[in-house]
Amino acid sequence: MIPQPEGLPRRIGEGDRDAGVRRLQEAYAEGHLSHEEMDAGLHRALTATTHGELVAALRVLPAEPADTTSTIGAVSGRIQRRGVWRVPRFLKVESALGRVRLDLSRAVIEHAVVDIELHVGTGSARITVPRDATVEFEALRAGWKDTRYRPRRRSGAGGPTIRISGAMGMGRLKIRHARR
Repeated sequence: MIPQPEGLPRRIGEGDRDAGVRRLQEAYAEGHLSHEEMDAGLHRALTATTHGELVAALRVLPAEPADTTSTIGAVSGRIQRRGVWRVPRFLKVESALGRVRLDLSRAVIEHAVVDIELHVGTGSARITVPRDATVEFEALRAGWKDTRYRPRRRSGAGGPTIRISGAMGMGRLKIRHARR
């Protein structure tokens, strides 16, 4: 993939568009959207060419209550979220044994601050944050290896703050900013 120059809107791929369409269809099937809202959202999602256009198309989705905590858990295996997905205000991730991969670079982030609480027993975790995000992880306890994070030299203004807390047992957390 050819890197895009700074300042240009980030283009989306078919996978991102398909994930957005799926989210709209699921919300309609669950009764959260009217037929008209779904049609308008689908039209906008199917014609979207940039990340910003796709995020705008998904704004018809119902918002989660601000104090809701979503939990993703697994006893063993892999936990993975990537592509276009709605990041809740509070996200709790629990994994006894396995890898955790959270990619927020193309996610729909509607909150200025997102709290991620990690509880990983044995295994690694990698979180990719948007280019303009600010990362705080002082509240994270690492049992075995220190967290790897290199802040961006040029921080973009207006990005979300991602606060990471919890505990890493026998593994390492790696945090990186998206390249594009």
